[in-house]
Amino acid sequence: MTRPAPTEDQGDERLEVDARDTAAAGVPAVVASLRHMHDQMGLRRGVRTLLRLNQHAGFDCPGCAWPEPHKTSRFEFCENGAKAVAWEATTRRVEPSFFAEHPVSELAERSEYWLGQQGRLTEPVYRPAGSEHYEPITWDAAFALVASELHAMASPDRAVFYTSGRTSNEAAFVYQLFVRAFGTNNLPDCSNMCHESSGEGLSSTIGVGKGTVTLDDIERADLILVVGQNPGTNHPRMLTALEIAKRQGTKIVAINPLPEAGLIRFRNPQTPRGLSGVGTALADLYLQVRTGADMALFQLLNRRLVEDGAIDEDFIEHHCEGFDELAAHLRSLDPDQLLAGCGLERSEVEQLVAMAKASERTMVCWAMGLTQHKDSVATIQEIVNFLLLRGSIGKPGAGACPVRGHSNVQGDRTMGIWERPTTAFLDKLQAEFGFDPPREHGYDTVDAIRAMAAGDVDVFFSMGGNFVSAAPDTDATAAALAKCRLTVQVSTKLNRAHILGGKAALILPCLARTEHDFTGGHRQFISVEDSMGMVHASSGGNEPASRQLRSEVAIVCGLAEATLGERHGIDWDGLARDYDRIRDHVSHVVPGFEAFNAKVREEAGFVLPNAARDSRTFNTDSGNAVMTVNRFEPIEVPPGRLLLQTVRSHDQYNTTIYGLDDRYRGIHQGRRVVFVRPDDITALGLADGQIVDLVSEWRDGSERRAPGFRVVGYPVAAGCCAAYFPEANVLVPLDSTAERSNTPTSKSIVVRLEATSSPD
Repeated sequence: MTRPAPTEDQGDERLEVDARDTAAAGVPAVVASLRHMHDQMGLRRGVRTLLRLNQHAGFDCPGCAWPEPHKTSRFEFCENGAKAVAWEATTRRVEPSFFAEHPVSELAERSEYWLGQQGRLTEPVYRPAGSEHYEPITWDAAFALVASELHAMASPDRAVFYTSGRTSNEAAFVYQLFVRAFGTNNLPDCSNMCHESSGEGLSSTIGVGKGTVTLDDIERADLILVVGQNPGTNHPRMLTALEIAKRQGTKIVAINPLPEAGLIRFRNPQTPRGLSGVGTALADLYLQVRTGADMALFQLLNRRLVEDGAIDEDFIEHHCEGFDELAAHLRSLDPDQLLAGCGLERSEVEQLVAMAKASERTMVCWAMGLTQHKDSVATIQEIVNFLLLRGSIGKPGAGACPVRGHSNVQGDRTMGIWERPTTAFLDKLQAEFGFDPPREHGYDTVDAIRAMAAGDVDVFFSMGGNFVSAAPDTDATAAALAKCRLTVQVSTKLNRAHILGGKAALILPCLARTEHDFTGGHRQFISVEDSMGMVHASSGGNEPASRQLRSEVAIVCGLAEATLGERHGIDWDGLARDYDRIRDHVSHVVPGFEAFNAKVREEAGFVLPNAARDSRTFNTDSGNAVMTVNRFEPIEVPPGRLLLQTVRSHDQYNTTIYGLDDRYRGIHQGRRVVFVRPDDITALGLADGQIVDLVSEWRDGSERRAPGFRVVGYPVAAGCCAAYFPEANVLVPLDSTAERSNTPTSKSIVVRLEATSSPD
């Protein structure tokens, strides 16, 4: 028996704060998982569903892109994976009567949490221009409507086709095929807002925009640096891998402005030691670097390695270029300025240097704490410098490990979801399908918002995701989206982007990953690629939430057929009826996917080739790995201001809010909090518990305001603060982006805290 959806929004007036945790998982994780299953789908159905999660012949977790081990346990999931499944497989439903009762003006006042808790969407609905209500529409009528709007445009480039990272390989491939057959490369995706900086930094130095390690490498490493990442909340199964490594003697260094429970101690709920509360201490060294100053730390480290001769000269000579320039640059730097910039004690840096020197196999893992700053690409290049100096690319137990969030965001890019496709990819697409794809680059996410704001976009199509809440500068994004003639969103649950859509709006409900797919009259399966380049099959087992739901593949192919008809001779109906046919095409177009249909049916799936990892071969102009000269420029924070980074709570996944608690940080029944160092609270003339508005200040003199945040004393790095997204996304200026990657700088926003109440 599941609990009904909330009828009233829960505001932050119920918010409670207690002591933060210094350990992750354990019995509380088990209790939380069971509670979410009970509330959303019932324990019996929930347990049956979870036992198929991340298993052979089961379905891939929709919660994150962490890989599965070669030999999975019967319980190959974490607390947040259980929450993701419960949220998706809920028995709650949003019927057409819901939209008749709730005008969009009312829904716009609801929280993201409340909207998601209403349940699964059950049939296509359409909101005509000028109407306050969505109303039912047939699939054929919906496809005809979209096709008509696309045909009415002056150019294919007046449409934007966005993609969330949960889309399968098969859906992503036919999606980009349809978009390019239609005539545009406007294919922004969520990578633009998270790991685009990783792709830029890695491809420019080692010739591949992906990591260079596998899960086995974690257990072989001597030293693992976890930088700008909170695996306890964002990738909890990573803690199991770190625990195994730790027991085998691996040293772990955590580098983060906030102390995170998961990197302090892990209580593995699948072991007696974890359930007893003892757990395993993980980080041997915790470096609380100042927000946005990771480059300064790695330059200090690299400078010492060069000075002390603690480098792999043979690897550098035979596989690298640019060492002399890098060494000269590092020697020219002032170590005292770098130390002051990163905010650490000299003794802390000395410990890191000693650990790096002692390690023969070093791995660096990172996430969005590194990728969402102005100099993110250069920072990642400096990390690559560190790995190259130590010869830690292309050998077991060593390498670069950007840990992706969305469960198939890496696979979507591999399948061609990219606004800047390579000539080689487009040539293969042309050879396979007989049409010449557009060659001009399209809009990324930020540029798409700018184009919409300028009135240059008529149709916005979103394959999954919650565009308004996920994008930066929330108010500006919503205003830009509202200028489109039509917005179309393929979704499983209600979110804010449905409410703040275009002049007219269409919602197309799709199957969830937990549900079986009988498209074409027989059972289909899809595939995904994890953070480490492993590809494996995924097949849901639950009954669909509604008979009207269609798979993402069927939706794309149905729209393509309605829009393009027989143009280019592509058999869209045949592709929708048999996903093997899609995979056959992929095997001819995408390198590494040869014999795709055979390999994906193997129990463990298959690993994609990675030249840097496999053979120390670098796909750069010279064939060598490139060492780079990077300039650290401290972020200027005026007096009385702090540097804000946005973070997730433990009860959310990106913009999906599972609950209102963040027990690791001591937050309960609320989300509008700002974490500030106690010394900084005092210096600002504020008090712990006081209510403030967060006001961001941009270089053009403009300001953005997020009202009603409670100040919470927390051991954040000096001069820094943190707040949850999407609530704080409104503070991120659209034009504040990383150099080269154009990723929003959500981790480095200058803010002031304006008191709206007197201290108690």
